[in-house]
Amino acid sequence: MNILLTGGAGYIGSNVVLSLIEKGHNIHIIDNLSTGNSELIPPEVNFTKCNINDVHKIEKIINNEKFDVLMHFAGFIQVEESVRLPAKYFENNTENAIKLFETCKKNNLNKIIFSSTASGYGSSNNDLISEKDNLNPQNPYAESKVKTEQYLIENYKEIKSIILRYFNVAGADKLLRAGQISKTSTHLIKILSEVAVGKRNKIEIFGNDYNTPDGTAVRDYIHVSDLAEIHVEVAKHLVKNNESNIFNCGYGIGFSVLDVVNAANKLCNGAIHHKFSKRRDGDVEKLVSDISKIKKYINWEPKYNNLEEIISSSIEWEKKLNEKNI
Repeated sequence: MNILLTGGAGYIGSNVVLSLIEKGHNIHIIDNLSTGNSELIPPEVNFTKCNINDVHKIEKIINNEKFDVLMHFAGFIQVEESVRLPAKYFENNTENAIKLFETCKKNNLNKIIFSSTASGYGSSNNDLISEKDNLNPQNPYAESKVKTEQYLIENYKEIKSIILRYFNVAGADKLLRAGQISKTSTHLIKILSEVAVGKRNKIEIFGNDYNTPDGTAVRDYIHVSDLAEIHVEVAKHLVKNNESNIFNCGYGIGFSVLDVVNAANKLCNGAIHHKFSKRRDGDVEKLVSDISKIKKYINWEPKYNNLEEIISSSIEWEKKLNEKNI
């Protein structure tokens, strides 16, 4: 397949690029490097530095190369920042994404895989959340993604799309070619890894008064390499079947924040210190996926479905970043 991929210098996009290369697919990356890192772009892919709203440049790329699929990863992802700066999130994650999709549609690139979020569901009392559950975004980040989903759903006649709702993505490529690089980390396992290598003194746990077994929020963590494999399989499915769909991406297993901290401490001989703080705006109590639907449609079995493996790969990546002063 020939794939146009936005945000390929970011965390998830770069891991998907590695999976696609391993399977022999051709990729053209678009990234403005505002949050991405050029070190994550492999030399064998085409790369254009530009914003997703640059209609002229993107039209030129689409017309020069015939693409089978657009994979759209480029977006801002920090919940706390979105609460402070909602306009920034709606402009980039919604308006610019729709502008990109319109450019693709106009130039006959009408198959899109969209990187969305399970935070669109909001809080749920269900043990597992399925794609049929109502959306109830609790913060501007989640809402900006849901609005973009709505555009794709409404334009189903002209655009065939697969919306992937990610649960909590963590870990790093096993060969340490790609992982998360962030100036201001907000993801739990990334922050734990920074504590493990001495970049931080301790981890702050936001809220220990949730209605969960230990009072801390519960999440479904998926290894980034398993998520990358989902993208490869979903792209093949979309090209072959030309039909729109929505899939949850997780493992269907919930771990509390304290479960994750304790697992990290096992690996680090108790070196991970933590303190409790009040809940953050926009955080939800529990998010665990029902993944029965995706397994009916694509040939995917997780390979890294192990919390300690996810954490250890993340720590090894952080060590590498430390050595390179990144």
